[in-house]
Amino acid sequence: MFGFERKKAAMPTAKTALAGRATAIATASHHYVFDRPLKEQPPEGYERAMFGLGCFWGAERLFWKLDGIYLTMVGYSAGYTPNPTYDEVCTGGTGHNEVVLVIFDPKVIGYHELLVHFWENHDPTQGMRQGNDVGTQYRSGLYVYNDDQEQEANESKQAFQRALTQSGLGAITTEILPAQTFYFAEGYHQQYLAKNPDGYCGLGGTGVNCPVGLSVHLVDG
Repeated sequence: MFGFERKKAAMPTAKTALAGRATAIATASHHYVFDRPLKEQPPEGYERAMFGLGCFWGAERLFWKLDGIYLTMVGYSAGYTPNPTYDEVCTGGTGHNEVVLVIFDPKVIGYHELLVHFWENHDPTQGMRQGNDVGTQYRSGLYVYNDDQEQEANESKQAFQRALTQSGLGAITTEILPAQTFYFAEGYHQQYLAKNPDGYCGLGGTGVNCPVGLSVHLVDG
């Protein structure tokens, strides 16, 4: 058992990753909460953001409850295997993270505000795990779509690290990378906690509230 867990928590390389497949796996057609096609083009002016903060069931619910969110969807990204399945991702052999892709209206909610919810609702200091969930797919990650998002992500990471340090907590392990291909997870994973309200969530925080620097940024933004 120990050896299996170690393998799950170690990233593969492009050469050692599972082969995957050439075609996408099946997923849901519509968002269970918003009743919108998951793959439709969002209205003009809307933006994308991608987050990894542990089990994507609870992470997705966190975001769909916010004002200004048009769509949320769960899937796999930041790995090597094309069109992976959930079972493959769980082996640690694809390198993918469980992620939430968020489509939002920046006139209602800014990326900076999404970052605050990201930092406050999981523990970004745990490496390849989140609580009892162990594996590469549970790592903390921010996957940015442009230079502005990258700058805000890095600034927010620095601000939250200062708050963690002042509270006697550890170093942030969150990776900040350019967004890669988003592979839809299977249909039953989409909006899972809306379909199964008593289902497992797994999200937790550090108990550290939004740092002053981020709070000011929200007001100024």
